[in-house]
Amino acid sequence: MPTPLTLPWGDDSMALTLPPDWTLLGEMAPRPLPPVADVPAAAREALARPVGLPRLAALARPGMKIALVVDDDSRPTPVGCLLPAVIAELEAAGVSLSQVTLIAALGVHRAMTDAELARRVGQAVFEAVAVVTHDCDDPTGLVRLGLTSRGTPVEINRTVAEADLVIGVGCIEPHIIASFGGGYKNLIPGVAGRATIAHNHTLNCRPATFNSVGQPIESNPMRQDLEEAGRMVKAPVFIVNAVLDSALQVVRVVAGHPIDAHREGVATSAQMYGVRIPKPADVVIAASHPMDQDLRQGVKALANTVRATRRGGVLITLIRAEEGVGVFGLANKKLPLGRGALKLLAPVLLPLVPRLKLKGMGEEDRFFLYFALQGMRHALLICVAPTIPVEVRANLPFVQFVDSAEEAVSLARTRFPGRADVLVFPHGGSTYPILPA
Repeated sequence: MPTPLTLPWGDDSMALTLPPDWTLLGEMAPRPLPPVADVPAAAREALARPVGLPRLAALARPGMKIALVVDDDSRPTPVGCLLPAVIAELEAAGVSLSQVTLIAALGVHRAMTDAELARRVGQAVFEAVAVVTHDCDDPTGLVRLGLTSRGTPVEINRTVAEADLVIGVGCIEPHIIASFGGGYKNLIPGVAGRATIAHNHTLNCRPATFNSVGQPIESNPMRQDLEEAGRMVKAPVFIVNAVLDSALQVVRVVAGHPIDAHREGVATSAQMYGVRIPKPADVVIAASHPMDQDLRQGVKALANTVRATRRGGVLITLIRAEEGVGVFGLANKKLPLGRGALKLLAPVLLPLVPRLKLKGMGEEDRFFLYFALQGMRHALLICVAPTIPVEVRANLPFVQFVDSAEEAVSLARTRFPGRADVLVFPHGGSTYPILPA
């Protein structure tokens, strides 16, 4: 009998039917944890019992220069719900908001408008603090702190480097390069210079670490490097990080030291999003929810779940991409080779990627290129993304684009015309597989 499926598709759902000779091994959904009833109250509780550092009210002093670093709109962090508790701690220490400078952790992303920042942090906070726009390419706005043991030149936003106290507000979620987001990642790459970001990202352009989502932080060179770089900041760094479920509801808030508190949040995120699979499947179907607003975010579903696909298998990714492509330099670059040539030459090209200088491509895009070449060698990559223009599809030959789930299944049938084992990830934008030992 055909197996019907219903998968998230933006604010709606998509129906999909598996062929009768395909066997569904499982729908690998996140493990649900109860959302907190009151996010501001959860933030207050976390700040009252910080991990690895004294309370923020004990660290802050009147007259201090305080840098408040918040992640940008590429992350689902409910920043405005977390900040009242932070501000209450500062005020308890006698700190005036005139001492605080707000900086969005842009990395290489575009600058946020005043309206976007005000919406993210709350109008009252936005009007009460100074605001600095981070520019990873402005040498006058950066300070060189030194060199990490892995050779990364550490350049960081001047306001952060010269602060007496740094507060980072963000979220902890599975991350394809860094194992998990959050912690020191708000600083590196969030408010770092382009050279810092470039070298740090290329550390994982290698076969053993190119897919690090959910993997142990202790064996992740990129994560270890950015944390070493973060520790070079002279001021104490205090984090407030939320852990969100697949419905983007907060299930936990952690606060305190950017490593110690971060690890507690990572444990909660891994508990939700790391799902054990019985074996790598012939066909994997991954919906990009909750990272489905644009193509750049949506490809996280592909990146998160490719390990669940057996070598030579098929990975179908469903990306709603209501906002189109997003900030995705790789999609704007016409490569000189087609799919067949790229796959043939991938073993030669892969060692060169960390050193490539491609106009119009950012540092994250260099890593995406490395990942894409590895991914296309591993499996047939099919993407259901009807909002993506034909010219953009032509720039991404690693993936075969189709406009419907039916087309995707039909294409997958060319590789598996008979029996096939199938795994489904309804929330592939955040869920990752744990393979059998």
